[in-house]
Amino acid sequence: MSDHRTPGVEEVEAAASAIVDAFAATDGPRYFATFAPDAMFVFHTEPERLDDRAAYERLWADWVASGWRVVSCTSSDRRVQPFPGGAIFSHSVETAVETPDGPDSYRERETIVFRTDATRGLIAVHEHLSPMPAADAA
Repeated sequence: MSDHRTPGVEEVEAAASAIVDAFAATDGPRYFATFAPDAMFVFHTEPERLDDRAAYERLWADWVASGWRVVSCTSSDRRVQPFPGGAIFSHSVETAVETPDGPDSYRERETIVFRTDATRGLIAVHEHLSPMPAADAA
C-alpha cells in the first residue's frame, strides 16, 4: 500500500545502504527483499530489460550457481531527490566480483527509484545501472 509522504534524505540513504550492503554480501534473500515484486531493472550488462523482481532473481540464481559472488561494493558520490510518494537515489559504485573466469571489477553509475509504502517504508521499484564514462573512471 503506497502513501504519498515525502521521505527524508536520511531514510533514503538508509534504504540505499541496505541494498548496497546486501549486494556486497551476495545475500540474495536480503537483497531482493528491498525491491517490490513489480520492480524493473535495466543493466548495461544484460541484453534485455528485467521486467520484474522474479526475472532478476532467476538471473541472480544462475550467476551464483556458476560460482559468481560479490567481493566488495562501495557507494560514493550519493545524491537523493525526495518527492511526494518516493525518491530517486543516484550514486557511483565500485564493485569487485569473483566469477568462474576469475576476479573482475567495474565502476558504474546507478539510479534507484523508491516509492513510499505504508507498511514497508521505502521500497525500490526501479534500478538502472550504466558504465562509468571513461573520463570519469580514470
